[in-house]
Amino acid sequence: MLKIAIFGAGHLGKFHLNNWEEIEDVKIIGFFDPNDENAKIVIEKYNIPRFENAENLIDQCDAVDIIAPTINHFDLCEMALKKGKHVFVEKPLANTMEEARALVKLAKESNLKFQVGHVERFNPAFLALKDYQLEPMFIEVHRLAEFNPRGTDVSVILDLMIHDIDIILTLVKSNVNYISANGVAVMSDTPDIANVRIEFDNGCVANLTSSRISLKKMRKIRLFQKDAYIGIDFLDKKTEIIRLNQADDKNDFSFDIETNNGIKTIGISNPPIETVNSIKLELEAFKSAIINNTETPVTIIDGFRAMEVAHLILDKINGKQHQ
Repeated sequence: MLKIAIFGAGHLGKFHLNNWEEIEDVKIIGFFDPNDENAKIVIEKYNIPRFENAENLIDQCDAVDIIAPTINHFDLCEMALKKGKHVFVEKPLANTMEEARALVKLAKESNLKFQVGHVERFNPAFLALKDYQLEPMFIEVHRLAEFNPRGTDVSVILDLMIHDIDIILTLVKSNVNYISANGVAVMSDTPDIANVRIEFDNGCVANLTSSRISLKKMRKIRLFQKDAYIGIDFLDKKTEIIRLNQADDKNDFSFDIETNNGIKTIGISNPPIETVNSIKLELEAFKSAIINNTETPVTIIDGFRAMEVAHLILDKINGKQHQ
């Protein structure tokens, strides 16, 4: 029985609690949240003990699940690692790059399991592409959300765009060469809308737009690669693949077009999308890594790289604002 300790019982924390309760061979031994209102709801609904001291809770568990505000990530992760506990922490990994570097060093020395909560890796629309060879050379991303005061403790880059940064770094097997960025603070003290261009050493270019002051929601990534276009809708859980000269059984339908180079066949397919619970999947993956002593699917290095690019973007935006 894996003993889990929960840190943070707010909006997302309750989703984690619900899912941990459905995972076999797991026991939630307690939670820590300084907010009395949150704590009261959790005690009444889940009948889980509340700990007033974070250290005491860590002492009694095998692994921690940290869904606390970003500013608390470092202290809780550091304490857990030093006490020999496995760590799941929501994105972003830490509040500063200095904290993130310290955690990477500590995690490496500890030989414990460490997973960062980049949940879009477990989105069924993205998982549907696991058997396809993805080598994008141009990427277009739109992630738009309605304004919600929750999450504004960090910029839209670290709140929303970091999801897409992680996905892009997973897809593009190349180092970042150059970043240009613009961002505007509208409703909070940090950028609420941003547009970013990332250029990679291999020639791939990614354009990202993120906003948390939109009237409609959107979470789409479009990938363009040699002879193929792939559209991923993370919100509506749909995936579309359009390929050149691919008339085969994988296509839902195909048609021919006449070009200067002769007749070309365009194949269009929509891979089957499984109905899955992304949060439950990522927590189950964390548990599996601990039980089977395997690598977590989203490692601390993955979390660090996404955060590093996010901070390079913020540096570009802040530099322009202070010119």
